[in-house]
Amino acid sequence: MQNHVAPPAFLACGSATDTGPNFMTQDTVEGLRQRLLQFAQARDWLQFHSPKNLASALVVEAGELLEPFQWLGDEESRNLPADKRDEVAAEMADVFIYLLQLSSAMGVDLVQAAQRKIDRNEQRYPVALSRGHNKKYDEI
Repeated sequence: MQNHVAPPAFLACGSATDTGPNFMTQDTVEGLRQRLLQFAQARDWLQFHSPKNLASALVVEAGELLEPFQWLGDEESRNLPADKRDEVAAEMADVFIYLLQLSSAMGVDLVQAAQRKIDRNEQRYPVALSRGHNKKYDEI
């Protein structure tokens, strides 16, 4: 069995209402990460959770997320019936779970990475040049 990489220190952080640095519930990213880790450990699945395998599973689940929207118009996709919304929610959860497991395996702080990406996009897509159209940054 492969050894699981210990989570980086950033994953021990929770929300502003935490009572200490190791506080976690299942409602935090760290709490969910811990629950997923325990789930995989109990089943001896960490041996299969290489970054490559997790990225592959993520792509498969992202494809499944797209399926309920196939052939729908924009407005139809915004107004899915309850059963389709439930199906989409389950697929979104699968994508999120694999992304979180991949970030754990790679030692990536997803929140920090997303903040950096937004910072970069704010530079690439200044409001004055980007507002109201969908041109790529190298076309504006």
